[in-house]
Parts: sequence; C-alpha cells; structure tokens
Amino acid sequence: MNILTRFKDIMSANVNALLDKAEDPEKMVDQCLRNLNNDLGKVKSETAAIMAEEQRAKRELDECKEDIEKMQRFAIKAVEAGNDNDAKKFLEKKALLTSNQISLEASYQTASENAMNMKAMHDKLVADIEQLESRKKLIKGKMAVAKTQERMNKMTSSVNGANNSIKAFERMEQKANEALDHANAMAELNKSSDDDLKDLEAKYSDSPSSAVDDELAALKQSLGK
Repeated sequence: MNILTRFKDIMSANVNALLDKAEDPEKMVDQCLRNLNNDLGKVKSETAAIMAEEQRAKRELDECKEDIEKMQRFAIKAVEAGNDNDAKKFLEKKALLTSNQISLEASYQTASENAMNMKAMHDKLVADIEQLESRKKLIKGKMAVAKTQERMNKMTSSVNGANNSIKAFERMEQKANEALDHANAMAELNKSSDDDLKDLEAKYSDSPSSAVDDELAALKQSLGK
C-alpha cells in the first residue's frame, strides 16, 4: 500500500539527528514540528481507514466461519432425516465456503499487519512530536543564551579596542612630555656665559633709586640740613 511506503521512513526517523544537522536549530525545530504534525494528520486518517479495513475483513471471515458451521449443522440434520441429496448440497456449499475461508483469512492477516504497522507509525510519530515539544523551549532558550553571549563578545571586543586607544593616547602624551623636557634642557644648555655674567652684575649693582637717595643726602648735608 502506498501509505505504508510513504510513511515507512517515519519508523526510522531520528529527530536528534535532524537537529544536529540543522544550521539554525531554532528554525529547524519549528519546521520539524510543522512537518510531523502535518504527517500525523495524514497518518491518523489512513490508520483509521486501514483499521476499518481490518474490521471489515474480520467480519467477513467470521461470517464465513459461521456459514460453514451452519452448512455443517444442516448437512447433519439432512442425513438424520434421510435426505442424502440435501445433505450433499449443504456439504458442497460448505466446501465452497471453506475454500473462500482460506482467501478471507489471508486478507484478514494482511489487513491486520497493515493496521498494526500504521498504529506503530502513529505512536512513533506522536512520541517524536511530544519529544520535540518538550525540548522546544530548551532549544530556544539555549539559542537565546548563545545570541546574548555573542553580543557580549562583540561588546568586549569594542571595549578592548577603546582600551587600546586610551593606551595609545597615553603613549603620545608621554612622548609630548619627553619632547618638552628635552627642549627645556636644550634651552638651558644653550644659555651663554655672558648672560650669566649680566645676571650677576645686575644682582650686585646699585639700583638707580639707591644712587638718587645718596645724592639727595649729600645735597642736604651741604646745605646744613
């Protein structure tokens, strides 16, 4: 039957393997659930049809067995009544029904196996869906944590870049300080000895105000004041 071929792979489906191969587990688990629920609807419908076929085959087989037993009872009564021709007719009908019973038993056996396989596929599919539903939140939770960690990693990288910039700025400032110190030192070294002497003369020479004061004192003395 086509439906058995169509859903044969469901029996060997490995949901964990599908998730492991997924590039985006969060999307894959949703897709798996959609696919499995879609398949479950088809499996349920076909399983019901095959189980109904099994019941019909069993009913036909049971009716055939009842008819065989009935023909046997009628044949016995006919013999007991001395009607061998009637008994023969009943036995001929019984033989025909017995031949049909073999075919009906084979049909019922096939229908029973098909129903069992479809029921097993249905149960497997339900179990897979329940497993995915129970793991769905866990998978999505892990993906959310992973994305948060990824954002934190990028932020850490940015902070490290800022720290490197600050360190580079500090190095430039240190170089500027060194250059200023070097320039001041060169200016000190380039200062001439004449400049030093002038500074010393200015230190020990009388200031103009001091000479004026001395001259004023001498003038007062000459005037008797």
